[in-house]
Order: sequence, then structure tokens, then C-alpha cells
Amino acid sequence: MGEEIPINTPQKIIGRYKIWLVDCKDYNPLAPMVANYVAQLILSSLHGIRIEHIGSTAVEGCAGKGIIDLMASYSNGELESVKSKLDELGFQKQTTRDPFPETRPMRVGSFEYGGNVFQLHIHVIEKNSPEAVELIEFRNSLRADADLREQYVLLKKSILSQGKTDPIDYCRAKEQFIKKVTHHHSAFSATSILKK
Repeated sequence: MGEEIPINTPQKIIGRYKIWLVDCKDYNPLAPMVANYVAQLILSSLHGIRIEHIGSTAVEGCAGKGIIDLMASYSNGELESVKSKLDELGFQKQTTRDPFPETRPMRVGSFEYGGNVFQLHIHVIEKNSPEAVELIEFRNSLRADADLREQYVLLKKSILSQGKTDPIDYCRAKEQFIKKVTHHHSAFSATSILKK
């Protein structure tokens, strides 16, 4: 995996989340290493869950917001303990408008490494739910198809050129594209990350 990230206390590792306007950043090759480290930090406190790196930072060469999205998938009955442990590690609840419900929460934070501050989204989703399946399917489709990646990046730039820099408006503007990619693989969840 390359250079190891030095271990500090969780309170120093997970910083405050910064509310931002969207821009389209070049792919950062440090992102997978940071994602892996944050995943291992979570797994050291939470056993039995699965962590997946999703979103554009999980797809080599895919430009995007630059936020590291992780999906923490849990078994039935474990939601409250997962939320509690993430809070103990220093992750924060959303403070933006239209947050995810606490029945399908997202925790946020930041991590500084290599001169970069990486914003973090931790999506807490039940294992094998339609949303979990479709998030993985969309990521894998982007990884496997360079033309699809290029179309997706062009769409992002087009959305931004229309002045849609609010994170929620921006994500909703991508919804139809993502629906087309995942249409043959799973039903589109009403609470999907892709709609937020």
C-alpha cells in the first residue's frame, strides 16, 4: 500500500469537517491510502462491520469533489453501537441542510496528510441493502470503464458550469446518470447517497 501513515490518538486524527462549495478536483493518488488508514482506524474499534471505499476517490483517475466516502456496513441490530463508536473516534454529525436520517446516518470529519486536508464522509448502511449493493456496483462500473468515467467527469463539470455548487443540488443533478448505470443491477433506494 506504500508509505505507512503514523498512528496518533483518534482525537488528533479525525479533524473537524469543513462545509464547502463543490468544485471538480483532479484525482489525488493519496486518497486510497488515506481511505485505507481511516478504514483500519474504524475497524480497530468496530468488529464485524465491513468498510468499503466508494465514490470518485475510490476510482483511479476520476476527478470529483475530492471527498473520501467510506461505507460502513453493519448487521441487523448493530446500528446504535456503530454510531456510538464513530462518535467516540471523533466523527461528527452532519450540520448541513437535509442531513441523512439517523436510521441511515452519515458521519463526517477530516484527515490531514501529505499537505492535504481530506474531507471524510462515513455512510452507515445495513449490509446487503439495495443501497449498499448499488453503491458498490456504481464504483465498480466506473473502475471498469474508462469511457464511463470520462462521461461522469464531463457531467460533473457541466453541472458546475451551470452554477450548481451546493453539495446537495450538485448530487441530485447527477442522479439520472447514476440511475442509468445501476438500472440493471438494483432498485434505486429512496434514501440513497446518490440522491443526497
